[in-house]
Amino acid sequence: MPSIPGWKDQILFTPGPLTTSRTVKQAMLRDLGSRDFEFIETVRAIRNGLLAAGGVKDKGYDAIILQGSGTFSVEAVFASTVRPGGKVLIAVNGAYGDRMLHLCKVLGIATVEVRCPEHQPVDPAAVKKALHEHPGITDVATVHCETTTGIINPIGEIGAQAHAAGAQFFVDAMSSFGAVPIDIEGARIDYLVSSANKCIEGVPGFGFIIARRAAIEATDGWARSVSLDILAQLRGLEKNGQFRFTPPTHVLLAFHQALLELEQEGGVPGRGARYRNNYDTLVAGMRAMGFREYLPAELQGYIITSFLYPDDPKWDFEDFYTRLNERGFTIYPGKVSNADCFRIGNIGRIFESDVRDLLAAIRETIDAMGLQLHA
Repeated sequence: MPSIPGWKDQILFTPGPLTTSRTVKQAMLRDLGSRDFEFIETVRAIRNGLLAAGGVKDKGYDAIILQGSGTFSVEAVFASTVRPGGKVLIAVNGAYGDRMLHLCKVLGIATVEVRCPEHQPVDPAAVKKALHEHPGITDVATVHCETTTGIINPIGEIGAQAHAAGAQFFVDAMSSFGAVPIDIEGARIDYLVSSANKCIEGVPGFGFIIARRAAIEATDGWARSVSLDILAQLRGLEKNGQFRFTPPTHVLLAFHQALLELEQEGGVPGRGARYRNNYDTLVAGMRAMGFREYLPAELQGYIITSFLYPDDPKWDFEDFYTRLNERGFTIYPGKVSNADCFRIGNIGRIFESDVRDLLAAIRETIDAMGLQLHA
């Protein structure tokens, strides 16, 4: 295909897929067979790199790679690790907690719902109360960074309640792993899920599960699916380094490069520092133009930020989105159920200069739309 004069990637201020480095993209420009020694070694390095990024290398945990989006891996944990007749307590304060409920419903797994408002973190006391009131709960699940709003949930306290009740603890860390410190051991996490195209800055194509070895080994025979059986996937990887079914070879090559770049940036602390600076720059600039965040600052994580719609009658999100897109910037619509919002992500291969360019484009856009915002 001939090159297009002036062509340039959009800068993605979204929760994923993300803007990636040129070197991550270039890593995909090779063909490797799934049985090649080099590919098998790459998969081994990725699994070790994930354990290192999670702070649990050589601490009784395994990393399992599974084809598909992150949601495939979330469903795989429920489908594979909830014992027959088990019951899952799901703590919900956004759309991705609701997705967990839906996955369990389709799988025929009994659930107990602890629902908290979207503008508040999950309440560990409410989890404790529900565990007391509903005997027989075998698993507790929640989302770490609820991408609906960007709020960070107190997984350490929730994990302590799950452990005290003798339940397994499952955390969806889709939008936080790789940039927000997580004490997997200390939070008593048995299963943690994220995906390639989030804070590690790879491209879409697989999710991964960091699983406590003793927990996953106890699930033999529980799987409700063949392709989503994560114990079988782990055993296949350990037997010969190969996937049971066709792996996303090019995506894995890109992710291997992305892990190297995470290490070069200073690991999770270094990546998190850049994202936090992106967030600070974004919020200061948006406030100066008259936009306001949905969450109070003390509850807001630095991964993605929800902004309230302005009250100007000329405001139209689709028009705003389209005009920004034409200027080379992609943002995200809102998902909050009780307020009109849009979202801007601070993650991916973006830097303070990119955020300042976005802010300039937003200023141009609101002027072009004739909006009157008051800082």
